Amino acid sequence: MSLGEFDLIARHFTRPARRNPLGVGDDCALIAPAAGMQLAVSSDMLVEGRHFLSTVAPERLGHKALAVNLSDLAACGAKPLAFTLALALPRADDAFLAGFARGLFALADRHELDLVGGDTTAGPLNLCVTIFGEVPPGQALLRSGARVGDELWVSHPLGADEPGWLGDARLALEVFRGTAGLRVPGEAFGRLRLAMECPAPRVALGLALRGVATSAIDVSDGLLGDLRHVLRRSGAAGQPLGAVIEADALPRSPLMGEQTQALQLECTLSGGDDYELLFTAAAADHDRVLQAGERSATGVRRIGRITASGGAVVVGRDGQRLATPWASFDHFRL
Repeated sequence: MSLGEFDLIARHFTRPARRNPLGVGDDCALIAPAAGMQLAVSSDMLVEGRHFLSTVAPERLGHKALAVNLSDLAACGAKPLAFTLALALPRADDAFLAGFARGLFALADRHELDLVGGDTTAGPLNLCVTIFGEVPPGQALLRSGARVGDELWVSHPLGADEPGWLGDARLALEVFRGTAGLRVPGEAFGRLRLAMECPAPRVALGLALRGVATSAIDVSDGLLGDLRHVLRRSGAAGQPLGAVIEADALPRSPLMGEQTQALQLECTLSGGDDYELLFTAAAADHDRVLQAGERSATGVRRIGRITASGGAVVVGRDGQRLATPWASFDHFRL
C-alpha cells in the first residue's frame, strides 16, 4: 500500500499528548514549561552521506536523530520536554519508518519527551529535530564560564566494554573507510559501530552539574575543536583562554589502546561524534564533580586545566607538548 504524507504521520508519529495540550496536527505546538523556568531550544540536522552511512539500521538512525539534540540539552543542564521532527524521505518506505519510529520513541520515552509537531516531504534523506527543554533562570550551563585555574573534565562510559568511549565513533568510521594498519577484532567492531550510530546523551550528568560546572559543551565535532569554542567564549574579546590537556588522562576504551599513538590521539582529540560532555569546574569543586558523576551513573575524568592563554595544548607524560595537526569536523570542509 502506498503511504501519503498524512498517512505516514498518522501511522508512525502520532501518539497521545503529555506536555503538548494540542497533540500533533495543529499549525503550532503549545509547550508549557514549569512556572519560573526558561526554555532551552536546540536544532540539529542529520544528512545521509554527511552524518550517517546508508547502511545504518533505521532504529539506530531514529535514536541518533534525537540523541544528538538531547546531548545539546545535556550540555546546557536542561531537562528535556518535547521535540519536533522535520523529515525528508526519498520514498515513503513503511518498513524504514516503522524501525525509525521505534528507535526514536524508545529514546524519547526514556526521557519522557513528546513529539509535538514537524514536517515531512520528499527528497534526499534528511532528518532535522528541534528540541525543547527547561532550566531555572541563571542555572544554564554555558560555553562562556570557564576561568583560569579551572579543571577540565570529560564524561565517559562506566564499563570498559561499554560503547561510547572517546574516539570510538571515529575509529568505527576508519574501519568503514578501510584505513590501513587498524587492529580491530571482528567481534569488537559491533561496539565501535554502536558508539557511532547509537550515542548515549549525558542528560543526567548535565542536570547534576548545574551549580558545579563553570562551562560545558558536548563533543560533537572533536574534543579540540569544541574546547576552542569554550576558550573563545570564556576569554575576553579577542583574547581566548588557553588549556593544557594531558594525553595520558584521556579516557579511552581497550580497543583504542590497540592502535598506534598517532591514531589514538587523532580519534580522541579530533574524531567527533562522541556526544560526551566536556566541561570545566573550579579545582575546589573536584569532589563535587565526582559526586555528580556518581549521582548520574556516568564516568567523569579530569583531563587538564584552563590557563590564561596559549590555546589548547596537549602534553605527554613527560610534560612535553605533542603535535596536534588535526582540525575539528567542519560541514563545509570535509
